[in-house]
Amino acid sequence: MNGYEVLELWWVVPAGLALLGYGRSLAGVTRAQRAVWVKARIVEVEQPSHGDSKKPGIPVTIAFQDPATGQEFTLPNAGRHGDAIQEAWVGRELDVRYPPGQPHRFLIVIDTTGEKSGRNGPDCAVALLLIGLVIHATVVRGYPWALLGFGALLTAVAAFSPDIRLVRARNALLASAVAVPARVVAVTKDVYTDGEADEIVNHAPVVVFTTRQGTRVTVLSRDGIPGPGLSLGRDLTIHYAPTDPAVYTPDPAADRRSGARSITFIVALLLTGTAAMVTGAATM
Repeated sequence: MNGYEVLELWWVVPAGLALLGYGRSLAGVTRAQRAVWVKARIVEVEQPSHGDSKKPGIPVTIAFQDPATGQEFTLPNAGRHGDAIQEAWVGRELDVRYPPGQPHRFLIVIDTTGEKSGRNGPDCAVALLLIGLVIHATVVRGYPWALLGFGALLTAVAAFSPDIRLVRARNALLASAVAVPARVVAVTKDVYTDGEADEIVNHAPVVVFTTRQGTRVTVLSRDGIPGPGLSLGRDLTIHYAPTDPAVYTPDPAADRRSGARSITFIVALLLTGTAAMVTGAATM
């Protein structure tokens, strides 16, 4: 078998990884499926220091009970255990997983979609396989297949995207938003380097507000605050959803415009994908 014939079998790797992943998921032996999943609650919230990186999120201490022993654990997170927390208040519940018998190795999981089933990995392998098949068909059969293949991928991405649903759910929650005073208590700072070695500085204000029920909420705000690098000590008005303080905005009008742009982008993807498929099929 020569080198070209070996390259023709490129699909074996992603297909094999996908099959292996789905097989492990069905057998219930993935790491996520073997882990212990519990509900944890935040018992203490710390304020990120001014000038620190935003990457660790908001440092918190969480408490949860190990179902195997009944023992209660109270452990600090500090951004080193799983997903970073962007919105925190005492009493907030979070999903936590850890290897059986090792609660100190806990990981916070903000989005559990696909995580508990262990299918995130094989789903990624399938996506790579589909992209590879389209590229392969393009090289072998020409541009009509490129239009047909990439059009189909764009259409699938748009059709299965959760963005429209999430935007509508967020708008529904903020429709009854409550406005409360807030204050920027710190500003995080991260420095990145672009391809030309130029430094890009990113700031994210740390905002504190108190709900009408008296719950003190600390959030790491990434959007909606003008001049974030100079916002330390600034007084704001925060609009939050009464049923979920994690859904908030300092600028409702800008938030709605951002949601509308997200929906427009998904619709444009759908129309572009459909047009590409039709054009590709017509020119074959």
